[in-house]
Amino acid sequence: MITRRLILGAAAALALTGAAQAQDWKAKYPEIVYAIIPSENASGVTDRWTPFVSYLSKELGTKVTLRIANDYAAVIEGQRSGNIHIAQYGPASYARAYVTGVKTEPFAIETNLDGTKGYYSVLWVKANSPYQKIEDLKGKNLCLVDPNSTSGNNVPRFAMNKLGITPEQFFGKVVYAGSHENAVLGVQQGTCDAAFNWWNDEKESNLLRMASKSMVKAEDFRMIFKSDQIVNSPFAYLSDLPADLKAKIKQAVLDMPKKDPEAFKKIYDGKQGVWEPIDHKAYEPVVELIGFVDSLRKKS
Repeated sequence: MITRRLILGAAAALALTGAAQAQDWKAKYPEIVYAIIPSENASGVTDRWTPFVSYLSKELGTKVTLRIANDYAAVIEGQRSGNIHIAQYGPASYARAYVTGVKTEPFAIETNLDGTKGYYSVLWVKANSPYQKIEDLKGKNLCLVDPNSTSGNNVPRFAMNKLGITPEQFFGKVVYAGSHENAVLGVQQGTCDAAFNWWNDEKESNLLRMASKSMVKAEDFRMIFKSDQIVNSPFAYLSDLPADLKAKIKQAVLDMPKKDPEAFKKIYDGKQGVWEPIDHKAYEPVVELIGFVDSLRKKS
């Protein structure tokens, strides 16, 4: 016979089990490390993401530390070694982690204000330069971002292959700038004649973020190429984290835009939509893309 006492006892037992599980993972993970790829200078990343880390610490009830990686590969290797528990990747760097055996899984994706979940790779040149298309840059210097950057390397190489262009043969020099900001600065300073970068729309791009910080003037640059849409960047946690910890991280991240709207607004200057759930399937086309780009490198 089921009594109220039995029901209350079972509920109490479940609560104790949940509390015990939480204590188990807190004992094993007294500190959670969140890492992000270097899309801009370190101070800019710190300003944007410190409120997020503080929010996550409060929601998880444990210390969360922000780590700003030196390059994309550092995030991949940090998750491979288990030293980075949560990472925000670019699509191609996540795909690179996946194909090289890193046990990581995406759980949330950035969205745009209009609800779409994609962005573009664009090519900037100086506004007063004569270049109108990629083919006009033969023998000139090109700034890419990082070998594992989606919009700053992999998509550009795929697009140039369609045009019959092998970058290392076509351009006078190909430079990996290290970050999206550095690539744009390369054009501004004359190190490069053109630079690939990320671009959401007319209101949100790396160039506009730099202009808002008075690093460059947006009107000094002109776009001569825009790719097909690329799926937005994922948050990914280690696959072997405890299930209850993963569930708590995912819920906290997805809830942040409504629980701490000011901190969320600071991350994207109010120019990005809420985070939504995602899984690996969304990134399978990017996995195929980096496989194709790798095959191009082997041929060149």
